[in-house]
Amino acid sequence: MDTISRESNNSYLPVAAVLVGVVALILGIAALAKVSSLGKKVPDDLQDRLTSVESNSTSAATAADKANKGVDSLQRSSQAAFDSIGAAIAEMKDSVQKLQEAAKAHAVAPKAAKGGEGAAAAGPGEYKVKSGDTGTKIARATGVALSELETLNPSVDWRRLKIGQTIKTK
Repeated sequence: MDTISRESNNSYLPVAAVLVGVVALILGIAALAKVSSLGKKVPDDLQDRLTSVESNSTSAATAADKANKGVDSLQRSSQAAFDSIGAAIAEMKDSVQKLQEAAKAHAVAPKAAKGGEGAAAAGPGEYKVKSGDTGTKIARATGVALSELETLNPSVDWRRLKIGQTIKTK
């Protein structure tokens, strides 16, 4: 052995560990004495109480299982309802979109008719009023005298003609 390592080995660690162990043993003995001096007894009805707690917990577990099944059923039925509502909303959306497209097409059709030259499209013996028309202009365009047009159309207010209004010419 080396003389240097033998001389410098003045460690107090083992001594401190023994002292800590002795203190822990003394504390353990004191705690045991204190617990035994309390003299607490187990109540006589403890078994009945434990049985009651056990039955209550069993019934609570059964109720929880039943509630869980109810929640699962409610979740499934709610999901089915949402799925059917989603399909109905999609159908309604398609219908609204078709109606909007039809309305746009209907709105474009009269504008196209206004842009044409000459008399607006009408049946035989009729004239459709267009923008800027007056009784005199209609008479010239159809070759019928204004007095005859007034006779054929007694309900027409010639001072307030409406675009698209039908005038009889025969």
